[in-house]
This record gives sequence, C-alpha cells and structure tokens, in this order.
Amino acid sequence: MAVVEALTQATSPGVPAGRRAAPSERWGRLALLAPSIVLLLGVFLVPLGIMLWRAFTDPHPGLDNLTWYVGDRVQRQVLFRTFTTAFKVTVVCLLLGYPYAYAMVAAGPKLRAALTLLVLVPFWTSLMVRSFAWVILLQDRGPVQHLLTALGLGHPQLIRTNLGVIIGMSQILLPFLVMPLYAVMSTIDRRLILASSSLGAHPLTSFVRVWLPLSLPGVGAGSLMVFISSLGFYVTPALLGSPRDSLISQQLYTQVNVLLQWGRGGAMGAVLLVVTFAILAVLMLSIRQSARRHTKASEATSIEATSIEATSIEGAAR
Repeated sequence: MAVVEALTQATSPGVPAGRRAAPSERWGRLALLAPSIVLLLGVFLVPLGIMLWRAFTDPHPGLDNLTWYVGDRVQRQVLFRTFTTAFKVTVVCLLLGYPYAYAMVAAGPKLRAALTLLVLVPFWTSLMVRSFAWVILLQDRGPVQHLLTALGLGHPQLIRTNLGVIIGMSQILLPFLVMPLYAVMSTIDRRLILASSSLGAHPLTSFVRVWLPLSLPGVGAGSLMVFISSLGFYVTPALLGSPRDSLISQQLYTQVNVLLQWGRGGAMGAVLLVVTFAILAVLMLSIRQSARRHTKASEATSIEATSIEATSIEGAAR
C-alpha cells in the first residue's frame, strides 16, 4: 500500500509534492489496479497454489512426490538439461542481440525504423507457425543442411537434436532481448564516448569501460526475460527436439496429461519454481551491486566530460 501510494503521488501532476492524497483519491487509484490484481490472482496465484497443494497431497499427503523427483536420476538430468538449454539460448540471443541493438541506436532514423520493424515482425507471427517453419528449414536434406553440405561442413543432423532446439528458441526469443537493450542504450549519453576518446582512450577501451557498463541493466533485464521464458518452452522443443533430449515442460506434459500423475507434475513445477527463484535472487543481487558501482563511475565520467566541454568552449571563445 505504501509503495502504491508513493508511486501514485510521484506520478500525479495534480497533487503537490508535499500534500497527501485524500482517501477517496487513494481508493480511486487502487480501484484502477483492481482488474490487474484480479487477473493476476486468477491466472497465476490460484493455479500456482493448486499446483503446490497437489504436490503435497496427491495421491495422499506427504513428501512422496518430492522424494520421487529428487531421487529419480532421469528427472534430475532433464532438469539440468532444461537449465543448460535456457543458458545456451540466453548466450546466443545476447551475442546476436547486443550488436543489433547497438546498430539500432547508432543508425539514422530511417534505418532505425527498418531495424525496429524487423524486430517486431516476429510478434505478429504465430509461435506454432515459426516452429513449423524451423522444422522445414532444419529437416534432413532440408535447405540448411544442403547449405552446410555445399560449404563442405558435412551432413550435420539439426532436427531432433538439442542444437535444433537452441536454434529455434533463440530466433523466437531474440526480440525479448533486443528491445530492453535498445531501450537502455538509447538513454546513454554518447558524449561520454567522445569524452573518453578525447582523453586518449582507444575505441575498444571506450566501449568496454564506458558503454558496456552503462548498458548492463538492459543486458540483465533482457537476459532474465529470455532465460525465464526458455525454462517453460514446450512447442518448439517438442517439434525440433527428441524424447531423448526432452526438457522439463515435456516431462510435465507426460506426467499430467498422459500418466495423470498430478502430484508428480506439481512436484516438478515446485522444484523448478524454487530453483528459478534462487537463481533470480543471486542474479538480481549481482546486477544491483554492479549497477551501483557503474553508476558512481558514470557520474564521475559525466562530470569530467562536462568540464572538458566547458574548457573547449572557453578556448574557442578566446
């Protein structure tokens, strides 16, 4: 409640900074949040509670489902494969998305609009359609395999492999990393790069010491979105992968829809949720500490750039 009131007071133009909003105004603002709260409860918290309840009560109360999941070697391998696949997809998206977002910032208005359109086009296409398109591209004796053969790279199998899953998921999730990166990069003051260059820094040094640290919030936000989304992917791994390389989403489908083991499915979801929250907590702490350090460094660099600019203006005036 206090957080909501602070945010609404900070963003309301009609309320002076030192005056508390009237109770009717506060209730009115909270009423605007009611549909979102109801939707969050209905589509997230209630199903989550049901899942956790069944994990400990189906078929009978106890820890049997969690004991089964933790003790099953195959399920542990599937969980490890799920997180490693999500990590690989995040790295691929970062390697492809960072230069693309930088090009969007550095390009002119027309080219920037074209690059932005290319990022937004996948959002207008069905996920199922894009996954089936990758099935056609990566299939045996398909276009990609013919291209690799023509380049002398042999006949690598791409479909029904974890590599094919990573390729398809990276293409689908790439926009989720590009857009946060572009949003952060577009706010970076490019005069900082000019200031570092005027002080004799190499362009690569300016990028590593100035630009890269300031873009880390976008890197963190985009990487988290891609990583978390990768953990729950089902359609693309099911179409491009194989049962031998299945991820936890496919195992969940088997336990719930095929074997009707709702308790075991709930236990798998609970373990995935706990491990994901633990990783997120560690990442958020590291990102917060890194942001604090780089904020102090950027403030010092900005002051130095301002002084250099003032000196140059004074010299030109003389």
